[in-house]
Amino acid sequence: MRQRLIYIVFIPLITLVSLFQFQCADKSAFTSDTLTYFNHHDSVKYVGMSACRQCHASIYNSFIETGMGQSFHVASKAKSAADFSTMHVVYDSLNDFYYTAFFRGEDLLIMEYRLQGKDTIHKRVERVAYIIGSGQHTNSHLMQINGYLYQMPMTWYAQQKKWDLPPGFEQGRNSRFTRIIGEECMSCHNALPVFEKGSENKFTQIPGGIDCERCHGPGELHVQQKMAGHRADTTGSHFDPTIVNPRNLSWELQIDLCQRCHLQGNSVLKPGKTFRDFRPGMRLSDFWEVYMPRYNGADNEFIMASHADRLQQSKCFIQSNNGKSGEALQFTCISCHNPHVSVKVTGKEIFNNTCMGCHDMKKLGTCTNNEVLKKFAMSSDLKHVQKHADCVSCHMPRSGTIDIPHVTVHDHYIRKPATEVKIAEVKKFIGIACVNNRHADAYSKSKANISYYERFEGTISLLDSALSWIFSGTLDHRKMELAVHVYYLKNRPDEVVKLMQHTQATTITDAWTAYRVGQSYFNQNQFQLSLSWLRQAVNLAPANLAFQNKLAEGLIQLQQPDEAIMILQELLRTQPKYLPALNTLGYAFMLKQNITEANQYYEKALQLDPDFEPVLLNKAGLYNLIGEKQKAKAILQKLLKRKPGDPRILGILAKI
Repeated sequence: MRQRLIYIVFIPLITLVSLFQFQCADKSAFTSDTLTYFNHHDSVKYVGMSACRQCHASIYNSFIETGMGQSFHVASKAKSAADFSTMHVVYDSLNDFYYTAFFRGEDLLIMEYRLQGKDTIHKRVERVAYIIGSGQHTNSHLMQINGYLYQMPMTWYAQQKKWDLPPGFEQGRNSRFTRIIGEECMSCHNALPVFEKGSENKFTQIPGGIDCERCHGPGELHVQQKMAGHRADTTGSHFDPTIVNPRNLSWELQIDLCQRCHLQGNSVLKPGKTFRDFRPGMRLSDFWEVYMPRYNGADNEFIMASHADRLQQSKCFIQSNNGKSGEALQFTCISCHNPHVSVKVTGKEIFNNTCMGCHDMKKLGTCTNNEVLKKFAMSSDLKHVQKHADCVSCHMPRSGTIDIPHVTVHDHYIRKPATEVKIAEVKKFIGIACVNNRHADAYSKSKANISYYERFEGTISLLDSALSWIFSGTLDHRKMELAVHVYYLKNRPDEVVKLMQHTQATTITDAWTAYRVGQSYFNQNQFQLSLSWLRQAVNLAPANLAFQNKLAEGLIQLQQPDEAIMILQELLRTQPKYLPALNTLGYAFMLKQNITEANQYYEKALQLDPDFEPVLLNKAGLYNLIGEKQKAKAILQKLLKRKPGDPRILGILAKI
């Protein structure tokens, strides 16, 4: 839509303004399928919540204290919820790294170090650019290198008041300073950033926290109208079409708005869509579909951001909807939650009142585990019941999540207390299901299986399921790209090459497909064929560092180190701490017999990561090349301590 309408970008806005001056929208004129607000048009811009503050100061002041308002900001003492009164040390015993966080002046720093006895044999200090998380549950930390964002290896867990490794960094999976923060992550935990197309994790503009427009849509037109003195008639069935008020949405669109972020799973984008395209009041399934794992015997297990999925499994939700599409629902997220007010200051009676809106107060006496409640339920004093009842504690109990350690949240699957729920003894994975679209097509289902396999270390059966969906019906170019992806993950370069052998690289428009085909040719030592595909990947995604580095590797294999060096030096000017490029550049100089230059790049890489295996192997090769065989053997023996019996290392060691 954006490309098609860009040449008339100002015309629709003028038209919308003139329409608004003469008429207001009537709720009865719209359904969940046709409801369109004027700010749905892609010419209407986001203006930031400072513009909203001019007219909505009280709402602004309360909202910035909520979890959403505190979700993301530049690192500072004011933003951090962590304890710095003493030195806290986190030890990753599986990788033998220590971590500590501290302020130096106004800069928050994280130090990684390794000890040998009492000697520090490795130290790396990085500045924290941003803190992500409100501090109600966690504060995690991001570093930035010329717009490239990475998560850092320390998280503050507020409920237990402790530092530890971040979620996903445990059990030997510590990615240290290299976990990329991509568009999907940033577009949920923050206001909408400006993402550099063709990169994995480069941003040209990063806002500071979830803002008003994430729930109300872009405000440019609304602000223009109000500043011009135009007021919408919002009496009766009328509403202001320049801005979205979620209460005016059908229940489906209300849920879509909340589960835009409160439904963490495998998100499968529709062709041509990005995570920035959805706007409040639109159908989420028009932009992407969200898949969640399903198990037998695991009703009490859930991930942190699964509120929408858990709620929709609740009897309260199902019965209040009663299958009537497009109507206002008695019970949605905003029945209990006022997004403008922090849950920390929301009185318990607010939640109780929602329950009592449907449940007879006198029946509360059946809650035998609450003696105070039983006493007041027998009385006629509703205020006392509202004050002393605690429906949530029993029917939405606090629980740990399966993805975030040291954190408890309320399970939004509302039901009888867990002690009365039959819990199966055996947990069995059934598969993944699309939560927000019952009619997901074969392309979406296959892509979801691939995504789940990649992100959650799934079994090979998921890839087999993906292939069955891919080869059901017509094998169009989109399914062909997915087939390439599956065979790439299965480490079957022969199948990838067979699929694409009659295709010209320049006809491919998906950068990752071009890269995977190029890598497959590379793995088969067909370097000349690999090169055209890798060049296409870089042309399509010039800010993707991995693509540039792989292209340089291909050039080196074809004895073209000078072009490879030029590519890598330019890459390192952009991201000087990108380990694979430091390693490849060192190797390129080694081939040119420039031993000093090669060693300098290897040393830079090892200062960042003393265990980076490709560099250690290449440095051993360098020592062997210049006749320092004992130093080469020492490096290889060090590697063997971390990877005992590794046949590749043993093979190299035997040749020295």
